[in-house]
Amino acid sequence: MIKSKSDYKNYLNKDKVALGIKCSSLENKLINFISPNPIWTFQKLLRKLEYYTNCKKTGIHKIYCYYLRYRFKKTSIKLGFSIPINVFGPGLSIVHYGTIVVNSASSIGANCRIHAGVNIGASGGKKEAPQLGNNIYIAPGAKIYGNIKIANNCAIGANAVVHKSFEEEGIMIAGNPAKKIKAIDIRKIIKHIQ
Repeated sequence: MIKSKSDYKNYLNKDKVALGIKCSSLENKLINFISPNPIWTFQKLLRKLEYYTNCKKTGIHKIYCYYLRYRFKKTSIKLGFSIPINVFGPGLSIVHYGTIVVNSASSIGANCRIHAGVNIGASGGKKEAPQLGNNIYIAPGAKIYGNIKIANNCAIGANAVVHKSFEEEGIMIAGNPAKKIKAIDIRKIIKHIQ
């Protein structure tokens, strides 16, 4: 969770690396003016809204926060995202725009790479939602739900239905219902992590 201006800058830098954006800030502004990247625009808005919601709660900042919420909601609808603030750690990489639904009670660690068609939510009217570790790859169409935990360095396969916890690190999870397929090295899938 972003708790200071340095956290905010750190999150933005790690998101930029995760998305493969290698421009300086001046080049980035020029490129965004000519041909904006909608996912990077969304992620910048997400992080800015997190910063203002968590750190700037009074006076004129409160009014600016309402404006940011409006822009964030409008951009979310345009891209098909239902992603709440304060869920994803730094290094978020949304690969494609399209339907992505995430429950606000979920918690996803650093360096998550997520594709379209993913649903991460609660189950059976309960408030508890999935808690995912760091360095998680989520393939297109995966459904992750319930009061479950996924360990660090795991990959969730396309169209997997995950409704139970996986405590073992460094594995591929796939199928309906999901099960461990094999051990993996997540650095071969999420290239920007060391």
